[in-house]
Amino acid sequence: MKFKSTALLIASLLVLAGCDQAEKSAQQLMGKAAESAKQAIDDTHKAAEQALSDATGGLIEKKETPEKDAEESESSSNTI
Repeated sequence: MKFKSTALLIASLLVLAGCDQAEKSAQQLMGKAAESAKQAIDDTHKAAEQALSDATGGLIEKKETPEKDAEESESSSNTI
């Protein structure tokens, strides 16, 4: 009876260890997938901006970030 209980306990621990390893692997895989997706989105965005620039012949300027716009408006306000 002791042998069966010990064997069951060891088997349970092995299963739990396997589940923990599978969870870690899944988390790593999800992290890599998220990074790949972000890179694909960034690449697509750059390609779309380039295509728009090519199509308009550069007539549409790339908008600056709101932070830069705010800095410029503050600078021009201070000089007046």
